[in-house]
Amino acid sequence: KWRARVGEEEANKISRRASTRGTAVHSIIEKYLDNEENYAEGFMPNVVDNFESVRQVLDERIGAIHAQEAALYSSYLGLAGRVDCVGEFDGVLSIIDFKTSKKLKKPEWITNYFIQESAYAIMWEERTGVPIVNLVTIIAVDNEPPQVFIEHRDNWVPKLLETINEYKRRKLFGN
Repeated sequence: KWRARVGEEEANKISRRASTRGTAVHSIIEKYLDNEENYAEGFMPNVVDNFESVRQVLDERIGAIHAQEAALYSSYLGLAGRVDCVGEFDGVLSIIDFKTSKKLKKPEWITNYFIQESAYAIMWEERTGVPIVNLVTIIAVDNEPPQVFIEHRDNWVPKLLETINEYKRRKLFGN
């Protein structure tokens, strides 16, 4: 609906800009969590501002990190992906996803994040034998405090499976 409203060309331009910024903010967060000394060096001021908005959440709520940017796959799901972070959030092993936004989000607008994170949790368990049920989305929002959403994996697995089946159906029937 949004693409139809703003037009394909404008939607592509906005998407590219958001993706570039999101990648940069993710990169600075990753460097910070890796304890790199000059983690903010070379980043644009708006990227550093987005990072600074979530820094307190990172410092106070993320504990031991088990993996960052880990490539995962699942034979069961027939999917592969790269998880942002697997670590302890409020002392609970979690899939942690970092996002950026120009405006505050409502949970019902970001269900695709929870679906994706549930896939990572299944992939992690299949690869390591260690279950993860805590899904955490941390969103750096322009000129706002960060948003933190915590979900339980099992609430999103049915929607994940439904999405995979719908994708397969469309691919099979070409629509």
